[in-house]
Amino acid sequence: MIHTKRKLTAFLVAFAAVFFIALPASAHVTVKPTSSTTEAWETYTVKIPVEKDINTNKVAIKIPDTVDFKMYEPVEGWNVTTETNDDDKVTTVTWEAANDDAAIKPGEYRQFSFTAQNPAEAGDVAWDAFQYYTDGSIVEWTGDEDADLPHSVTEIAASTATTDSHGHTHEDEAETNEADAGDEDQAGSSTSTILSIAAIVISVIAIIMTFMRRK
Repeated sequence: MIHTKRKLTAFLVAFAAVFFIALPASAHVTVKPTSSTTEAWETYTVKIPVEKDINTNKVAIKIPDTVDFKMYEPVEGWNVTTETNDDDKVTTVTWEAANDDAAIKPGEYRQFSFTAQNPAEAGDVAWDAFQYYTDGSIVEWTGDEDADLPHSVTEIAASTATTDSHGHTHEDEAETNEADAGDEDQAGSSTSTILSIAAIVISVIAIIMTFMRRK
């Protein structure tokens, strides 16, 4: 009995250690989605958790050189400003709380969204983020994947679709037809499956009724 209790205690301690070690890693500033396609007009969402016992009142995201920032979604209580380079390309987007009530408090998180056009070439784009706290401290999420403060990365894959000036994508007609045919095949397969299940159910009911009659 004592041996069993010791094993249980050791297990709980190990579990707690793993849990509390993993907890800070899950509280990073993240940019989603983590995968997209070339030249797509993607809606990105920045998730800002608070890891300290004080409020976060400002967040800045660096727009990668190959990404073309388009627009942002307004958030009540937060002001949004952008910085541009000599070519009028947006290089930084900053969200700042208008007052203390709007700040992100300990144990909370907030999400900000913006739309941008992905680069024409496949590859990874890194999102450097800077999180400001009300005590004046700044956490720079700019490291690589294995760093203590990693930045988010979105993998951009090659796309066969074309994107017009309004951000609408047009897939290759042949691929669209193949997709439609695949949907039809899937629908047919689903129908066959339903009919098969119905037949089995009816058979089982018939067997049960026959058995009951014999009784």
